[in-house]
Amino acid sequence: MSALAFYFKVIRALEAIDVPYMIVGAFAGLAFGVSRATFDVDILVDLRDADFDALAAHFPLPRYYADPEMMRNSTRMGIMFNLIDTELGVKADLVPLTREPGYRVAFDRRVRRAFQDETGAMFEAWCAQPTDIIIGKLKAWAEGRSAKHPADIAAMVAFALSGLSDAPLDMPAITAAAARLGPDVAALWASLCHSAETQTRERRETYGPYPTTQNSQPAPPSHQEPS
Repeated sequence: MSALAFYFKVIRALEAIDVPYMIVGAFAGLAFGVSRATFDVDILVDLRDADFDALAAHFPLPRYYADPEMMRNSTRMGIMFNLIDTELGVKADLVPLTREPGYRVAFDRRVRRAFQDETGAMFEAWCAQPTDIIIGKLKAWAEGRSAKHPADIAAMVAFALSGLSDAPLDMPAITAAAARLGPDVAALWASLCHSAETQTRERRETYGPYPTTQNSQPAPPSHQEPS
């Protein structure tokens, strides 16, 4: 089993026991243009009391670490916990929905997206909207300045502008969120939008328009200065 197969195993386990969940971050971004090979897996979960033992049963010892009491206590305290594949040395981070009040807004507008596993089998999973993924990555960049976040955001914006995505970006909402996060974040967002627009325009001039899908056109970028 690869790390990717483990991540899909976690998602399928959540689906099997009917846990409300939402994939966030770069893993969710795979459905919206992110293409890097390595990423952390973060999943918002709304676990009920009966779900802790049911989830742990999908990840038995000795290979896996999935302690139902640890999950129950972490959920009660509103802190993140892990499911760990000890053979691969990889983990999936599960975040209780109750950790932050703002999570509920994004959770309520999550979307189903198709994924393909390493065997070629297709399955659907719940993902954050691309607008919410980008806002989350802007927040993460503001906290740690990791270069992976701007790269992911740029890929998602270019994907939306290309017309390949059927999930439009709410550009004014992202611009407003960037402004609230401070001038450095607002400047980064403006720069990423400009780069993505330039990349998309040059690609169209060189190779012609991208193939489009029905209802795939994103909202036009906002160039208004943050207030």
